[in-house]
Amino acid sequence: MSTKPDIVLVHGFWGGAAHWAKVIVELNRRGYDALHAVENPLTSVADDATRTQTMVRQLDGPVLLVGHSYGGAVITEAGGLENVVGLVYVAAFAPDAGESLGQITEQMPPAAAANIAPDSDGYVWIAQDKFRESFCQDLPADEALVMAVTQKAPVGSTFGNSISDPAWKKKPCWYQVSTADRMIHPDNERKMAERMGPRKTIELDASHASLASQPVAIVDLIEEAATAVAGA
Repeated sequence: MSTKPDIVLVHGFWGGAAHWAKVIVELNRRGYDALHAVENPLTSVADDATRTQTMVRQLDGPVLLVGHSYGGAVITEAGGLENVVGLVYVAAFAPDAGESLGQITEQMPPAAAANIAPDSDGYVWIAQDKFRESFCQDLPADEALVMAVTQKAPVGSTFGNSISDPAWKKKPCWYQVSTADRMIHPDNERKMAERMGPRKTIELDASHASLASQPVAIVDLIEEAATAVAGA
């Protein structure tokens, strides 16, 4: 009987579960078949954490949560469930108790901040013609175009939602920093990683979309985490 945990992938802002496509394929090639990708509404941290927890509760065995970007805040809020055995952060937010994404971002604004704006209904978008240079400058133009056109905008108020009880204070965690990130300042990523005391931090010369531009390296980190929690 396999001791591998189920892996639940949690996407961030301006995309959906399909952003994990290359990671899913690489994990499957390595023999991980208990894979799940949450499709979050991006309406609030509470809504998205509840959606993620709903999926986790359907799984009988141990679960490794993997969050990209805002998905890091989601797994921070949702990861306290008993069967969650570890957390992997991919160029992600990892807020502390009472802290919001907006507060973290204001400390060190990202390079692409000017390319993000709300619409008249309160949803926040990356300008399509600025999407590649902002989010995924290391992806081919065609792939970036699809991401730009299919981007899933969050509700703007989500940036002000705070975390209640950070799971990274209780569960083992791993962190990947994107050194060419223009959506979260790389130094903010380093700061969040350092304070959580992860089992391992890696830095990749990658955009914010490291899960798509460097999926092999991301899966290496996920596999290391999965192996560690399986042997715990």
